[in-house]
Amino acid sequence: MTHVFRKIGLGIVTALLTGSTLFAETPEKGYVPTPENLKARTEFQDNKFGIFLHWGLYSMIAQGEWFMNADGVTWQEYEKMASAFYPHKFNAAEWVSAIKASGAKYICITTRHHDGFSMFKTKYSDYNIVDATPFGRDVMKELAEECRKQGIKLHFYYSHLDWRREDYPLGRTGHNKGRDPKKQNWASYYQFMNNQLTELLTNYGPIGAIWFDGLWDQDQNPDFDWQLPEQYALIHKLQPACLIGNNHHMIPFAGEDIQIFERDLPGENTAGLSGQQIGRLPLETCETMNGMWGYKLRDQDYKSPGTLIRYLVRAAGKNANLLLNLGPQPNGELPAVGVERLKEMGEWMKVYGETIYGTRAGEVAPHEWGVSTRKDNRLFIHILDLQDNGLYLPVTSKVVKAEKFGDKTPVKFRQTRQGLFLELGEVPTDIDYIVELTLK
Repeated sequence: MTHVFRKIGLGIVTALLTGSTLFAETPEKGYVPTPENLKARTEFQDNKFGIFLHWGLYSMIAQGEWFMNADGVTWQEYEKMASAFYPHKFNAAEWVSAIKASGAKYICITTRHHDGFSMFKTKYSDYNIVDATPFGRDVMKELAEECRKQGIKLHFYYSHLDWRREDYPLGRTGHNKGRDPKKQNWASYYQFMNNQLTELLTNYGPIGAIWFDGLWDQDQNPDFDWQLPEQYALIHKLQPACLIGNNHHMIPFAGEDIQIFERDLPGENTAGLSGQQIGRLPLETCETMNGMWGYKLRDQDYKSPGTLIRYLVRAAGKNANLLLNLGPQPNGELPAVGVERLKEMGEWMKVYGETIYGTRAGEVAPHEWGVSTRKDNRLFIHILDLQDNGLYLPVTSKVVKAEKFGDKTPVKFRQTRQGLFLELGEVPTDIDYIVELTLK
């Protein structure tokens, strides 16, 4: 993941200003989503909530997933950690059960992050969890099998950049890593990536999505050709229903099925990573449960259950999914505080999930006080921060009934041609005070 502002190269900006996408979705580009893909997009939007897992060798240092780059560690020294990586408490069933208890419908996990270590068995590099560690188990295989058993979708994160491989063309990050610049070879590296992607989409059953990250590493080389159309075509050929998302912080390219926003909801840009225009693809925003993506020992500043729930609700009100991150520990366990947060979110979702799952953004635009979601003729008004006992809504559809979701307490309302006024009778204090409107 990225954690500082990424500038966009002039050439890329020019492409964005002169066309709707860098690779325009036109017939000559050859990408026409299959019926399986379109169905998967709808199911993805219906699911609304996923859990992100950043896990790799970096968990052993417990300083986050950018440790290798941030601390100037060479790849020759960094890779020595593999011989001591033994996550003996990893239990796929416990992981999936804890995540399912949160109400999340899918898991996205790092198969290979920027440090270049593969968290799965691959024949294209011996620098992987099976061949390079005493643990010797393919955690992706175990996780994939358990996800199928428990009915959870599995998505794979895959890094486009590599701080270890010498054939990866040097970008903005990953310098002073002991790599020989004379060995840069894009053709070799590109083939390596596609070989690994083929393994991931062949050996682990149906995969819900490939979640790319790292394109921004070449933003100072605006003419760099990532050959994405060909790579995307390979993925869609191997698994037509597999969705593609890319965390490049720009509007989607042709061949992508999801638009990703990092650390911000669509339309917001407080972190400096998500100012791109909102497109027509399914939306997903990724955010951390505490402060880091990978496990960090000193980062115990976990967001409160209320904060996390409200963020999920606001995401749904902006027609987006929330992909909420948790960094597993080096011993293979999920952090206890994180597991508790998952449980607390799940308890809320058991009661109110009906107002989130399968919904789309409602006709009332997001406001500081809250958002709206809609399912058929039911409009859910999510009041998250209101200092009054009444609320005006610009709802012009005929409302036949208004009641508090859950206990079905009637809510008084007055409707005119200009809109609707709700008489709540109290100042809302719930995490999410939901009024359900039944529309004619």
